[in-house]
Amino acid sequence: MRKYRLRCTGCGATFPDDGVRLDCPNDHAAALLRTEYDERAFVVTNEASINRYGAWLPRGRDIATAAQTAVYRSEALGRRLGLDELWISFNGWWPERGAALRTATFKELEAFAVLARLAPDESRTLVVASAGNTAAAFADACTVNDVPLVVIVPANAFDRVAAIARIGPTVKIVAIEGAEYEDAIAFSRQLAAEDDFILEGGVRNVARRDGLGIVMLAAVDTIGAIPDYYFQAVGSAAGALGVREAAHRLVGDGRFGRHVPQLMLAQNAPFTPLFDAWSVGAPVLIERSVADAKSQIAQIGAQVLSNQTPPYAIAGGVREALSESSGTMFAIENNEMLDAMMLFAELEGIDIDPEAGIATAALMRAVAEGSIERDRRVLLNVTGGGRAGRARETRDARPALVLDRAEAAAVGNDAVRSVLFSSRM
Repeated sequence: MRKYRLRCTGCGATFPDDGVRLDCPNDHAAALLRTEYDERAFVVTNEASINRYGAWLPRGRDIATAAQTAVYRSEALGRRLGLDELWISFNGWWPERGAALRTATFKELEAFAVLARLAPDESRTLVVASAGNTAAAFADACTVNDVPLVVIVPANAFDRVAAIARIGPTVKIVAIEGAEYEDAIAFSRQLAAEDDFILEGGVRNVARRDGLGIVMLAAVDTIGAIPDYYFQAVGSAAGALGVREAAHRLVGDGRFGRHVPQLMLAQNAPFTPLFDAWSVGAPVLIERSVADAKSQIAQIGAQVLSNQTPPYAIAGGVREALSESSGTMFAIENNEMLDAMMLFAELEGIDIDPEAGIATAALMRAVAEGSIERDRRVLLNVTGGGRAGRARETRDARPALVLDRAEAAAVGNDAVRSVLFSSRM
């Protein structure tokens, strides 16, 4: 079934995929892997889901999904901003527009892609760390496809996950009290070091980036051309990197344009590690103290953008992508985010998540500052929205396991195994 190979962006080596590989086996500085597909032309099927783009997804098994993004040309917001061609990629719950992501976030695109990449006989338990949206997306996707999953989340993120995701018997959510996203990542790596677990891997997983690249594929499927500008809020920037990689494949096809879009990426001030590094031309992320990071993260409205170690300097990473596309970074304040969310709801008629508000605010600022040409094609990625129209999951959901940070480090692995064992008896 695998009609692709993996290529290292560092040394250029290629090798077959086993469905879980995250890194190049050769000895060199860290570098992202990419997929190279046998099919070089952009082809689509008649399926009404992300499987429509299966030729450019790293598939090792068939998965069940109705997930679907929607791309449409904005009239009201485009008119307000004076943009001739504002296209919106809506990744949430808006069935009337054709957007069918049950967990109301574009993380669902990556979740189903990651599951499809796994080998058919893979029996190990997948381990995912999340600050909320990714947890909901993977919990729902693994429930639908009966895939064993352990999700590690900060305890304060659990209610958000349980309200929007189906959590079946194959899914166990571990909540860490007093934790932040980085604590969840650390414990996920600790747990996945054991033989019967698999680390999903975040941005290092090619399926995550190719799944999020569906945003660009769906846009070109609708528009017929590669956009000139691409706006998105970023934490790890996996989505922006996936969109860039998808755009390169479309350029290789030759029918949709000869350029990748200019990446216009936004973070939520005051926690802006990518903006801080890019704006001063730093070759690596600028170090900040643990105390400063915690203080800044506590102040942002879009908590899912709180990744402290995004892939900035790595080969294939954010710095490279911004440089290649003559891209721009924005630091957006909470008040700008809220204004943008209200304006979007007023003009487009649906609620959007805070991170989508960050991207919309960046677009509004770019227009006000004259940093984009108003007659060019603009794609705004609404990475989450429509939660108000989604029925809340009403069952009495609780984490399978609650640990504090000290317990997670000391006895967390044994505690998780105990929960998994008891559930299988």
